[in-house]
Amino acid sequence: MKGLKVPKKKANDIIRILTEKSLLNRDYRIKRDESHVYIPVIDTGIAGEFDDVEVIDDVFERSKRSPRSFTDMLKSRIPEDVLASIRRSFDIIGDTVILEIPEELHEYRHAIGEAALKFTGRSAVYMKRSGVKGVTRTRDLELIAGSPVSETVHREYGSRIKVDIRSVYFSPRLANEREIVARQVKEGDVVLDMFAGAGPFAVAVARHGKASRIYAVDINPAAVGYIRENARLNRAEDIIVPVEGDVQDFLNDKECFADHVIMNLPGTACEFLDDAIRAVRDGGIIHYYEFSRDFETPVKRLRDAAAPFKVEILDRRRVKSRSPGVWHIGIDARIKKG
Repeated sequence: MKGLKVPKKKANDIIRILTEKSLLNRDYRIKRDESHVYIPVIDTGIAGEFDDVEVIDDVFERSKRSPRSFTDMLKSRIPEDVLASIRRSFDIIGDTVILEIPEELHEYRHAIGEAALKFTGRSAVYMKRSGVKGVTRTRDLELIAGSPVSETVHREYGSRIKVDIRSVYFSPRLANEREIVARQVKEGDVVLDMFAGAGPFAVAVARHGKASRIYAVDINPAAVGYIRENARLNRAEDIIVPVEGDVQDFLNDKECFADHVIMNLPGTACEFLDDAIRAVRDGGIIHYYEFSRDFETPVKRLRDAAAPFKVEILDRRRVKSRSPGVWHIGIDARIKKG
C-alpha cells in the first residue's frame, strides 16, 4: 500500500492539502510514531511538492468505510452526469471552506455546500462569485452552507494567520511556498514583502527567527489591520513593520535596503520590478512570481528589468496550477550590483 512518510510537524498541513486534492486514501488509517506520520494516499505524485517527504510502501490498517471526497456524499442527491462536473478540490482557510462551482451547477450549490460542510467539519462554506479583483485584491463570496463566519484563524507550519476571507485575499495553497522563501532568510536580513495581504509570508519569515526587520506593505487597509494582528498573534511585533499604502510610494526615497524582496502578485508584479531592483541590496534576492506557461518568460522579464546588473537564478518553481497550461511560477534570483 503506497503512502507518504511525513515529519510530524508538517503532517497536519500535508493531510489538509491531500484532503483538498482528494488524494487521501480514506480506506486505510493514518499511522504515527514519535517523529513521523504515515499517510495512505491514492496517488504518490504529489510527494514532489513537499520537502522532507518520502514515498513508502507499507501496511496500513483498513478503516471503516468513509467518503473519499465530498462529492461521494452527493451521489444520491445530484444527477450522475452533473456530479462529474464538480471540482473535487477546494480551499480550507481556518473554519471556512471556499468552493469554485461552475455556473451551470449553481442550482445545486446549497446541496454541494452542505456536503462540503459535513465532509470537512468546518463552520462555513462559501462559493466564489468572482475572481480576485481590484487593487485591494478581494473577491465576491456567497455563503452556501453553515454559519456566516468569515473571520477565522488559519494555521500552517506553526503560524497563525487571522484573516477575513471577504475583505482580504489569502491562499492556503502557498503554505509550502512561504516555507521555501522563509528558509532562505539569513541572520540579520531585512525583508520587504511588497504585496503582503494579511502577512502570511512575513509571519513565516518571522517564525524562523532570523530576520532583523520585515516590512509588510499592502494598499488594502483591512489587510494591514490583519498584518498588525498577525504580528501580535505570532509574537513578532518587534520584527514585522506593517505599512499601509502603495508600495511605490513607500519606496520613493529608499534604495538598497532589503536582502529579500517578495513579489507575490503574479498578475501584475512585473509592473513593480524596477522598484524591487532599486530596493534590493547588492547580492540580495528577489522572489518574483508571475502567471506563465514557461520559466523563460518571467526569467527574461526579470533579467531585462535588472540590466545592467547581473542576475543569478537560484531556483524556479511551478507553485500551483492556475488554468490548463498556465502556472503560478516562482523565481528566486540574486541581484549582483557590484
